[in-house]
Amino acid sequence: MPHTQHPVEILRLNTCGSVDDGKSTLIGRLLYDSKNLMEDQLEALERSADITGGGQINLANLTDGLRAEREQGITIDVAYRYFATPRRKFIVADTPGHVQYTRNMVTGASTANLSIVLVDARQGVIEQTRRHIYLAALLGIPHLVIAVNKMDLVEWSEERFLEIRDEIEDFIPKLDVFRDVKFIPLSALNGDNVVTSSAKTPWYQGPALLGHLETVHIASDWNLNALRFPVQWVNRPNNPRDPKLHDFRGLSGQIAGGIVHKDQTVIVLPAGLKTTIKEIWTYDSPLVEAFCPQSATLCLKDDIDVSRGDMIVGLENLPGCGSDLHARICWMHQRPLQPGKKFFLKHATQTVQAVVTVLESRINMATFEPEPEPPALAINDIGVVRLKISKPIVFDGYTTNRLTGSFILIEQGTNATAAAGMLSAPTEAVKPEYTDFAI
Repeated sequence: MPHTQHPVEILRLNTCGSVDDGKSTLIGRLLYDSKNLMEDQLEALERSADITGGGQINLANLTDGLRAEREQGITIDVAYRYFATPRRKFIVADTPGHVQYTRNMVTGASTANLSIVLVDARQGVIEQTRRHIYLAALLGIPHLVIAVNKMDLVEWSEERFLEIRDEIEDFIPKLDVFRDVKFIPLSALNGDNVVTSSAKTPWYQGPALLGHLETVHIASDWNLNALRFPVQWVNRPNNPRDPKLHDFRGLSGQIAGGIVHKDQTVIVLPAGLKTTIKEIWTYDSPLVEAFCPQSATLCLKDDIDVSRGDMIVGLENLPGCGSDLHARICWMHQRPLQPGKKFFLKHATQTVQAVVTVLESRINMATFEPEPEPPALAINDIGVVRLKISKPIVFDGYTTNRLTGSFILIEQGTNATAAAGMLSAPTEAVKPEYTDFAI
């Protein structure tokens, strides 16, 4: 019987923490110790002028690519690095620690399965630690690792490690998002408990960081309960030389949730037309079924009008459909947000005009409590708002589906990204009876 080779899982993760907690050094250590560096990268590190006094290479230079980052010894922009082990592939986003770069962290963490929050063992839990854990929860990241770094500078004290763990465990239940939280004592600079377990922590019985990253269960992170297929492109090859393609009409896009299978009854929204899946295609062959997050082309049994921005959904767990939206946003623009400002709102595969009608509250990052009715949201503030959009969109709550529950606000005129938003769950009032429109 032929052996079926399963595709290697991809784990998307981000690192965050305060300035000088060692995020870039930790990623550099992961790449260096797991033998994921090219020869030219190794040579560049060894040639680099940024040699520490002890003769060690500066591993942070593997991710801090901007000249300003190297000169100041800080991370400014989001850097993505890719590496692999025999068990799993990894995409790592190294995000800045400065408060003024909160928006960069939101960008880097928006697609992550797992977030590593670094805590300096000397400093302990500070406001930035709480901010980053809150942001990881806000962004719906299911897995959290608290990497207590620089343990070598506190003499590998188990008591200090437990103090930090207890303080974080005291407030994490309020966030009620994470499926699992792992605490790992390590030294990114020296490599203890990063790729291999360290003899310096006999009191710690858990895995090294890489071992945890290789084994954390992520197969159930995607929402496979409700079909969501935002139409990105109407696929009409119109190839007169190939009779098979001459009349071909498919709907292409990425499955944002659930499973689609041949002969399944579906609804096209927002029109509310019911039809059946006739065929499912990938780039090279037909499929019997496809699932999130695969890209596919769907052919429908009925010749109905479907265009970019429409969404194909299953009959179960219907989404919301409305033009009055309620959401949390992270404000990213230099100019403060005030009610009445108009934007473009990009959601899934469509863009509509939007106006922010109400600023309901701003989140106090020290307490996680809402401050009602702020006059404005400043850059990097997180708040709760209401929006009115020019035509209805089909959406889910962000906690249900991160792909159909998120949006960005774009400034009109400059096309600058002004905010990242996470939609609240639709109420029953915005879930019309689609079956009334069945054909």
